[in-house]
Amino acid sequence: MKTADPTMARAINDRLALDLLLERGPLTAPQLRALTGLSRPTVSDLVERLRADGLIEVAGETGADRRGPNARLYGLVAGRAHVAGVDLRRDAVHVTVADLAGEPAGSVSRPLPDAPDLPAVIAAAVAEAAGGIDLHALVVGTPGLIHPGTGLVTDGAMPGWRPDLGPALQERTAARVVVENEVNLAAVAEHRDGAAVGHDDFALLWLDDGVGAAIVLDGRLRRGASGGAGEVGLLRVGGRAFCDLMDVASAGHLDAEALADRVVEGAFALVAVLDPGLVLLGGVLGRGGGDRLAGLVAERLAARTPAATLVRPAVHEAGAVLRGAVLTALDLARDDVFGRPAATG
Repeated sequence: MKTADPTMARAINDRLALDLLLERGPLTAPQLRALTGLSRPTVSDLVERLRADGLIEVAGETGADRRGPNARLYGLVAGRAHVAGVDLRRDAVHVTVADLAGEPAGSVSRPLPDAPDLPAVIAAAVAEAAGGIDLHALVVGTPGLIHPGTGLVTDGAMPGWRPDLGPALQERTAARVVVENEVNLAAVAEHRDGAAVGHDDFALLWLDDGVGAAIVLDGRLRRGASGGAGEVGLLRVGGRAFCDLMDVASAGHLDAEALADRVVEGAFALVAVLDPGLVLLGGVLGRGGGDRLAGLVAERLAARTPAATLVRPAVHEAGAVLRGAVLTALDLARDDVFGRPAATG
């Protein structure tokens, strides 16, 4: 096994400390020592190095209620970088800007005109939300398949669509631009702080104005060779496409029992092929059905397959895609600013 050289060891320790400050807020040097297991000299050097790099700063003191010198609290310099998440709907664009700690720094929602120049509309909305702040990363969630190799997007059935949305938007901003499927980003949000916390294998069945699924295995999104993983809307059920069967206009009026009879067709396909252990029901129909719909779908799955499967409603509301976009942008920015988490294996 390869051991870490001094440079790699410092990078590992720095990222460990920064991640702890992200998770727990300002900490003292003794607290960092206790949480990391590092020695006093190592933590002292780490703190000075991160302060010199402008990544952390003194955020206050602790110990005012006891005798002796107070201990300095060190916190992240959250304004070191900012990111933007974008949720591109068929009728609107929603933007949230956040600092490196994930705290909101601006937001904008704009309706889409009938024939929009999508890159220009998105860029203008992002600039308005940023309010003059320079952005490090920009992640856009959109309907359609995004090819992992080319970044080209299939028709998202929205006005002004263009397959080169990402490159065209990149020409209008200095921030790093990533375009991602909307359901994939909703799954990121559910995995981080939603109904899939603690589950490294799950599928999110999205039942909204679009129908599809996101697949997470071993803690990672699985997009497929051409970005088409999870396209359950293409399934044929009784001679009809599953996406037509689950269209809000045709399924929104159904009672819970009848709706579950339809939903289980898509859920069963995911369970039969992937055995994810957990299926989340998201979107207007899925999340809106709550525990009642989830329980009925679970009963129907149990009658069809021996693979034990939990079924839960997603917890994030309409902002799931936007939340996932911000989280993904923060991952990109933190890896760039903090350094990627290193491994010694």
